[in-house]
Amino acid sequence: MVSHKEFETAGKKPGLQAWRIENMDLKPVPKALIGNFFTGDAYVLLYTTPAPSHYIHMWLGDECSQDESGAAAIFATQLDDFLGGGPVQFREVQNNESLTFQGYFKSGIKYQQGGVASGFHHVVTNDANVKRLLHIKGRRTIRATEVAFSWASFNQGDCFIVDLGKDIYQWCGSECNRFELVKASQVAIDIRDNERNGRATIQMVEEGAEPQALIDALGPKPSIPPGTPDDDKVDISNKKKASLYMISDASGSMKSTIVAESSPFKQAMLNLEECYILDNGVDQNLFVWKGPKANTSERKAAMSAAQQFIKDKGYSNKTQIQVLPAGGETTLFKQFFSDWKDKDQTTGPTKAYAIGRIAKVEKVPFDASTLHTNHSMAAQHGMVDDGKGKVQIWRVEGGDKVAVDASSYGQFFGGDCYLILYSYKLGGREQHIIYTWQGLKCTQDELAASAFLTVKLDDSMGGAPVQVRVTQGQEPAHLMSLFQGKPMVVYMGGTSRKGGQAKSAATRLFHIRQSSSRATRAVEVKPLASSLNTNDVFVLKSPGGTFVWSGVGASEEEMAASKHIVATLGGSASNVSEDKEPDGFWLALGGKNEYQSSKSLQKTVKPPRLFGCSNKTGRLIVEEVPGDFQQTDLATDDVMLLDTWDQIFIWIGNEANDEEKTGAPKIAKDYVDSDPSGRKGLPIVSIKQGAEPPTFTGWFQAWDHKMWETDPLDKIRSQF
Repeated sequence: MVSHKEFETAGKKPGLQAWRIENMDLKPVPKALIGNFFTGDAYVLLYTTPAPSHYIHMWLGDECSQDESGAAAIFATQLDDFLGGGPVQFREVQNNESLTFQGYFKSGIKYQQGGVASGFHHVVTNDANVKRLLHIKGRRTIRATEVAFSWASFNQGDCFIVDLGKDIYQWCGSECNRFELVKASQVAIDIRDNERNGRATIQMVEEGAEPQALIDALGPKPSIPPGTPDDDKVDISNKKKASLYMISDASGSMKSTIVAESSPFKQAMLNLEECYILDNGVDQNLFVWKGPKANTSERKAAMSAAQQFIKDKGYSNKTQIQVLPAGGETTLFKQFFSDWKDKDQTTGPTKAYAIGRIAKVEKVPFDASTLHTNHSMAAQHGMVDDGKGKVQIWRVEGGDKVAVDASSYGQFFGGDCYLILYSYKLGGREQHIIYTWQGLKCTQDELAASAFLTVKLDDSMGGAPVQVRVTQGQEPAHLMSLFQGKPMVVYMGGTSRKGGQAKSAATRLFHIRQSSSRATRAVEVKPLASSLNTNDVFVLKSPGGTFVWSGVGASEEEMAASKHIVATLGGSASNVSEDKEPDGFWLALGGKNEYQSSKSLQKTVKPPRLFGCSNKTGRLIVEEVPGDFQQTDLATDDVMLLDTWDQIFIWIGNEANDEEKTGAPKIAKDYVDSDPSGRKGLPIVSIKQGAEPPTFTGWFQAWDHKMWETDPLDKIRSQF
C-alpha cells in the first residue's frame, strides 16, 4: 500500500480537508480557504463524517492540465486504498459538481482565475491590494466565478462582488431577485470573514447608485446589458434513463458487458464478486459499484475504467463520476433500483428518518402525548396531533358535496371520492386539514369535481387549510387515526350512495395493518393466497365461512381491529393461525400459494430531499437543494417540493408567481411518476408559507415560525 505523509492526518477527525496538486504532489489548502478553487488546478478533498465514513472528491478546474488531473486521480485512488477501500469517490468538474460536494459549501463555491503554473497560491491575506470581480450565479447552489475586471462583465440580471481588499461592494442588477441577493450577501460575508479575517467592510450597491470609489476602480460606467437565462438546467423527468454494465479485466484489459438496457434495475443484478458501471450519461452521471469480493485490480481500476467509459461513449467531459463500495451507495445511485434494501433492512412499508448529521439516523418512537412539542416525531410519523379533533366528511356526488352519515365515518368505497375536513387546535389557534380521498374506481368527472370542491372549500376558509390529496391504498397515518379506536376500512370498489351499491363478491379478503403511529387500516385486497403477509392479520369472508388469519408477526391491535371488520361484514368467524390453516381456507383463496413471509420489523432509511421549482428563467425548472437543507433554503418567491419518501409536500412561497403555483402540483405528480424506483400514488400535501404543519416543519432543524416576519434581506444586511 502506498502511503503519503499527507495521509497521516487524513480522516482522523470529522470535517473537510483539501489538497491542491502542486508539481505532481499534494499541498494542503489552508482551512479558511477551502471552497476557493483556481480554475487552472486540480484538487483532492476528503470529507469525514462523525460515524466515521469518508467521501473522496477529486476536483478538476476547466483549465487544469492532463498531468494534474492524472495526478489527482492517482492520489484519490491511493487515499481510498489507505482508508481501506471504504470511501465513496467522486470526480468533480468545475461548474458541474455533485450535490454532495455542493452541500459542503453553503455560502458558495468560489472560482479564481489562474493556478499553480501561473504562480497563484492559496494564502489568507489582509491584503489591501486585491482587485477582482466575482460573478454570482445560482439559487440553490451559489457559484462565484472570477471574471474580467471590467464593466463589460456585468449584466442586469445578476449580482457581482467587486472585491477591492479593504472594501467589498456587492453590486445588484436591476433585474436581480431578492432571494439571489440574500445568497450573494452570504458570499460577501464569507470573503470578509474567512479571506480577510474580518478586516474589510461590505457595502450593498444598487445598479444606478454606484459610489465614486467603484467608478474609480472600474472606469466610467457604460449601459449594462439585460440578464440572460440559464438554460443548462436539466428537467426532472429524464431521470429514468440509465443502463447497467459489468466491467471485468479477465481478458487482460478492462471490458464492459451490458447487464440491463434500462432502469429501474433489481438489486440482485449486482453480483458481489464483480464491479459494475451504472450509466446515466444523459444526465451527466456515471456510477461505479465495487463488489466486496471483486478482485483487487478491478476495484482499484474503478475510477480509470469510468473515465475510459466516458471517452468510449463520447460523453461530455463534465460527466460526474461516483465510485461506490458495497454499503456506501448514495441516494442518487439507489434511486435507479426498484427494490433497493440496505444491509440491515428487510421488506415492508418504507419509512424516512429524523434528521441528524449525515450517517446518523435516529428513529423516533411514537408517543401521541408529546406530538405537539416533538416536531421531529410529528414529521417522521406524519402526525400533526392524535386525531381527536373535529371531523366532517362529504362524498362527491354529481359535481357537488353531500354530507356522509356520521355512523359510517371511517368506511371508504373505491368507487367514490370524499372530502374530509379535520379541525384541531395548535398553540391556541384553530388549524385545518382538507384530505381529498380519491377511489381507484371513481369516474374522471368525480376526480375533477373533487379537486374543484377542495379549492372551493379552501377558499371559503380563507385559504388557510393544509390540502392533502390521498389515493386509495396510500392513506397517511394521520388520516387513519381520525376514526378513534376503529380501523379505517377501504373497500376495493362500490359506493356508499343510496341505491348505488352493486352486490358484493361472494369471497372477500381484508388486509389489516397497524402503522408506526398505531393507527389501523383494513384494506380490501384480491382474495388470493399471494395477498397474505406474515406480519399482519387478514379477514376472509367466503360462502364456506369467515376466517380471521393471523400471521406470525401480527399485533394484538390488529387482532382487535379484525373484530370490527367481522361485525361490519356480519356473521361470526373462526380464528386461524399461520401454518395451521384448514383446507377450506386455502380453497376459498383459490389454492395455496407463495406470499410475503419475511419479518418486516425494520423500515427503510431514506433521507428527505428538497427541491425548488422556479420559472425565473422563463421555463419551469426543478433543482435539488444540496447538503443538509435548512429553513432558509425555502425561497419565498418559489414553490418548493419536499420528498420524505412516503409523501410529497408542495410548499408555496408568498411571492411565488401564478405559473409556479399552478405548475407545481403537476411537477409533483410527474416527479413521483418518473421516480426511477417506481413509487406511485403517494399523498401530495400542499401547504402555504406561514401555515406549515409540524409534519412539515419537523424535517427542518430548529424551525422558526417568526423567521419571515423580518425581511431576510434586512436580516443579512445587519451582518454587514
